[in-house]
Amino acid sequence: MRDHVKSYRSLHLPALLAGCAVLAAIGDASAQGCAAMRKINIGVSVAPPNVVHTSPYVAKELGFFAKRCIEPNIIQFEGGQSATSAAAATQGSAIVSVSDVAIGRGLKVQQFWGLAPRMPQAYMVSPDVKTAADLKGKRLSATGGGVGGFNWRMGREVLKTVGLTVDDAQFVASATAGRLPGLVAGQVDGVALHPEDVYLAKKQKPALNVLLQLAELMPNYMFNAYGASLDWIAREPIIAEATEKPKEAVEYAIDALTKNCVWAINSGFDRMRTQWSIDNSAENGDIEKDRKPTVEQVANIALAEEAVAAAGGPVTLGNCKD
Repeated sequence: MRDHVKSYRSLHLPALLAGCAVLAAIGDASAQGCAAMRKINIGVSVAPPNVVHTSPYVAKELGFFAKRCIEPNIIQFEGGQSATSAAAATQGSAIVSVSDVAIGRGLKVQQFWGLAPRMPQAYMVSPDVKTAADLKGKRLSATGGGVGGFNWRMGREVLKTVGLTVDDAQFVASATAGRLPGLVAGQVDGVALHPEDVYLAKKQKPALNVLLQLAELMPNYMFNAYGASLDWIAREPIIAEATEKPKEAVEYAIDALTKNCVWAINSGFDRMRTQWSIDNSAENGDIEKDRKPTVEQVANIALAEEAVAAAGGPVTLGNCKD
């Protein structure tokens, strides 16, 4: 357990510092003395959040926001690509997870910090599903946004590996909190689950199978980056409480997230990864090809790099460098 915590802190805290530096770079208040605290709404993509999304909670608890004269209000959204999350970003009322698809569809937003470049989820399936071909005719999760949402898109990618399309399965929409219980109860036969939920799923129903790791299926997919409107831009107990998951599940997730370099320790951006994600979205019709955004339109990489510099400069920890 101590090794897990040490690994978590060594990999995660530089990312938190970088994120706070980003906020300070965009904010108006001085970091030297707080004449007034600047209030900022920060969105997380899931209600309650998964372990990978808990950076704002940890940063708030450890005083990183206060050091930069920022008073954060953390808001939980029903999916990173939900209508309410998109509206909050567009209106400039919150910093939220922003995708290339949203930008390609016309939202005037931009990414400025890559929280988690690599996908942490596994695609988990019912006991009778042994290969992706077995998903034909099955009920797959479309939690967190329905058609076009993250789980729907991941289900589509899994089906494509064996020449199937979304028309070959039935997608079931529900709240993000229903991902794990839906699979355990047999309401769906396939769903993308975060590491802590994979742990709980196997514990509650050992016959469930991990079909594949999404990061292995799409290694260049840009998973999660924080952003805001263009105008706006012009520790474990904390995590367990935030996620409402048991301690052992959180420990399992932290180990998986750090070992697989899911959390960013620098800016979290790689131009090739961002370009791949844009091209993939256009290829699949999520973005109209003639409206495909450039890397510069999707991500303000220069701003993120300035934030890393303000936090002490880029670092490499083990095999992790994003």
